[in-house]
Amino acid sequence: MLNQKDQETINEIKRVFFPNAYEATKKIKENGGRFAYYTNAETAVNILKKNEIWMRNVTMMNDYMEVEHGLDCLLDAYRDEPLQGRFKKVVDQQFPGLTKEVEDLFNGWLPQFKENTYITCISEHNPSEDTHGRLSMWRAYGGRSGVALILNGHVITDGASDVLSAYTSPVGYMTAHEIKQQFETVINNIENSPAFLISLGRERVRNAIFTMLHFAVLSTKHTGFLEEKEWRVIAVPKMYGNGLLNSSIEVINGIPQRVQKIQLQDQPEDGLVGLALPGLLNRIIIGPTEFPKTIKEAFISLLSDIGIENPSEKVIVSGIPLRNIA
Repeated sequence: MLNQKDQETINEIKRVFFPNAYEATKKIKENGGRFAYYTNAETAVNILKKNEIWMRNVTMMNDYMEVEHGLDCLLDAYRDEPLQGRFKKVVDQQFPGLTKEVEDLFNGWLPQFKENTYITCISEHNPSEDTHGRLSMWRAYGGRSGVALILNGHVITDGASDVLSAYTSPVGYMTAHEIKQQFETVINNIENSPAFLISLGRERVRNAIFTMLHFAVLSTKHTGFLEEKEWRVIAVPKMYGNGLLNSSIEVINGIPQRVQKIQLQDQPEDGLVGLALPGLLNRIIIGPTEFPKTIKEAFISLLSDIGIENPSEKVIVSGIPLRNIA
């Protein structure tokens, strides 16, 4: 477990180097701190029965091109000569040659951002959505038997787990211009915090800058997807190791592929608490479907089987009608 001083240092690193994530985390905590995993009933049943969530390679997911979008936006910001000049000056004044070191590290790892990155996606959940969920997410991910697993978010908003080797980040729905503004905010923060930068030391500053660039690539999406309010759980095994993640080949939609599996178990001795289902699962919302009563009864029974208390109080039918498409 982190002591108070270490936690304060981590929070300050987030404020300085990850301003968008820092503000997004504060906002969702003020709004109840919950997330929704929108999926279909079959996948939701598998998660609960197997006590695990799968992470898929970005090359196999709908959002694959968003990695390209994030990279293009980041490069556009970093190549802005006045901004790059300020950034290199303020960093290299304290740690000579560090920006070149980070650039080489980033360029060396860049192929792994696409080839060896696994993610799972969740959505911020507001109290106003407790009854019906979010219609746009049902349409995108629910199919004809949508289910949303509503998750208590303490373990998610902490942002990182070296125990799992999986790390969380809010998605920034930004244009290249907005990424450039974020980069300028980071530079301003660094310029205003020279003593803090020195206190971190060269290695920690290098890791913070590299992670900032890395997550800018993996957690930036087109502004047209803003209503998704997405957060990502990210693993790059060749970079961060596997931790407690399990890896296996699975067949999804007829395509054999490697997945990383997050075991929904606490590791209190390592400070990982809130991942086990009794503490993680807040409620289940049954989305638009032809069979709401049958699905609800099935999930109540399943929750009872896995030891969730008062299961009938945790399963809600949204009541949104399923539209038939001719």
